[in-house]
Amino acid sequence: MSRSRHTALFALITVAALTLTACAEPAGPAGGGSDRASSQGKTPTTDVVSKVRKDEAAAKLLPAGVREAGTLRIASSVGAPPGAFYEEDGSTVAGADIDFADAAARVLGLELKREVASFEAILPALGSGKYDLGTGNFGVTDVRRRTIDFVTYINDGQGFAVREDSELKKVTDLTQLCGLDVATGAGTTFEVTLQENLPRCAEAGRKPYNVKTYADQAAVWISLQQNRSDVVMSTINGLRYAVSQQEGLRFLNEFKRLDVGFAFKKGTPLAPAFQAAVNRLKKDGTYDRILEKWGTSASAIETSEISPPELK
Repeated sequence: MSRSRHTALFALITVAALTLTACAEPAGPAGGGSDRASSQGKTPTTDVVSKVRKDEAAAKLLPAGVREAGTLRIASSVGAPPGAFYEEDGSTVAGADIDFADAAARVLGLELKREVASFEAILPALGSGKYDLGTGNFGVTDVRRRTIDFVTYINDGQGFAVREDSELKKVTDLTQLCGLDVATGAGTTFEVTLQENLPRCAEAGRKPYNVKTYADQAAVWISLQQNRSDVVMSTINGLRYAVSQQEGLRFLNEFKRLDVGFAFKKGTPLAPAFQAAVNRLKKDGTYDRILEKWGTSASAIETSEISPPELK
């Protein structure tokens, strides 16, 4: 899907129910202060990156060749607010993932050469050397850690959302989904979790749930609005943001928390430098300003880590 068509699709959802950019101050855990989108439908525009200065100690952790070149190739998955999305011009990308990557690069004195890529294509492309790093709200799992290195910068995770008329009140066990149509993103930890637990419905003598995957996040919400799915499983931050912009939908609950990180090829020498960059952003206050801008302060981590074990 082209950038312009992607934006047009979100505009269509805006008319129906979902705004690509916020139309009101979200309530509850997703709220984050005056930098949130205004009632005029504008995305947060506060500049939290340009004043970030290079930290020589962190930059010295980079391989000499990278310091000399001064650039890195980054692949960014663009889906929906607050992580990463296209602004109304159809070409400018914005979001928390974008700000964190750009700020970390400034700490290291680097310029990022960004290319937008599909979520499911980024991790394999890192292994092949096509990109130096990737962003896409990549949750740190033990399976992914076998082939990918991560440098954590937020904590997000898995959750659920439904229509207001749903009988579901809270999902604490995936067998509660048996017999339902569950929409989620293709190639995500949500799809993996759902597929791995699918046999449990049969073991319980119940009809299996049906996993419906979509490459485009907008299509996930359309399926729910049009009654083609019963529940959405996605990121906690993304769900809270989205339901705050849509009538007739509600966030159910958090299901599992996961650390989220910049993704790199296994064994990358870049990880220590990016870890130092994130921790520098925490020290100078930029980190908190990015979270506040996108209304995700509840996702703060205490310190950046390199490929920590999956949260259980």
